Amino acid sequence: MTTQQQATPSGGAEWQQRPERSSLFMLRLMTWLSLRLGRGASRVVLYAIAAYFLAFAPTARRMSRDYLRRVLQLPAPAAVGWRHLFRHFLCFASVIHDRIYLLNGRFELFDIRVHNQDLIDKVVADGQGVFLLGAHLGSFEVLRAIGRQQPGLRVAMAMFEENARKINAALGAINPEAQQDIVALGHIDSMIQVHELLGQGTVVGMLGDRSLGQDDTRAFDFLGDPAELPLGPFRMAAILRRPVLFMTGLYRGGNRYDIHFEALADFSKVPPRGRTLAVQAAMARYAALLAYYCRSAPYNWFNFFDFWRAPVPRPSRSPEKIQPTP
Repeated sequence: MTTQQQATPSGGAEWQQRPERSSLFMLRLMTWLSLRLGRGASRVVLYAIAAYFLAFAPTARRMSRDYLRRVLQLPAPAAVGWRHLFRHFLCFASVIHDRIYLLNGRFELFDIRVHNQDLIDKVVADGQGVFLLGAHLGSFEVLRAIGRQQPGLRVAMAMFEENARKINAALGAINPEAQQDIVALGHIDSMIQVHELLGQGTVVGMLGDRSLGQDDTRAFDFLGDPAELPLGPFRMAAILRRPVLFMTGLYRGGNRYDIHFEALADFSKVPPRGRTLAVQAAMARYAALLAYYCRSAPYNWFNFFDFWRAPVPRPSRSPEKIQPTP
């Protein structure tokens, strides 16, 4: 099954068409204030940001209500009260705010607990490049805290060019010295760059929960209904014959984050003829892990668009239906 996820008339994904609500100037201002006032004092403004989204972002509010109804297992979106919505937006604002301190190396401000650290320790010890597959769930920046404890850990991100441009601009606004190795996907030599980084023992991070609207997707059960997941990250890992780890950094309130690693797939042992089934199994496990950790930290989900919108049907292909189990 090949579908177009969240496609818009302009050809891009729905989340790409959303105008940015923050400017680089405001990001620099927030960074300056946060670093000078301290984390505790500067967090006061987060309540105003959450209230702003609650009052003036109807689409985000609707998508938050739809997600929370599913993850909290409520009978209808109307059952999701304002308190739940405010808490969701406040969690989002908190994680973005903490990014300022994480990118500036202020790890002492946080209580960061790592689960299944032996998985990433083995990667560093073996010098074996692997894919680290995350999502817009919690914080990916907390991985930098592990980098401080593991001097040999080098992380690069693979993402599409427009995303890479925005990330580089945001990093420059928060801390020009906090550079991130980024491979822009969609170019002829993108796969070669990723292959070279993996050969150097680099951990290549990707986010597996959003597509660009033009790329292939597959439907998997996620919180009770089918959701389209992009095939690209899993296909790349299979072609390059590399192991894949699932990673999420969940914000637990206060100054605490829990980093979780899970073994997702090992394509280094899969023959070419078995790739299709192996990719489907890896995507099913990814969807199941995503749902599991969403239920573990329900307000950490930061995909504020219609994640479950039905894809455009294609009569030439029959849809697949794979039910993952956690």
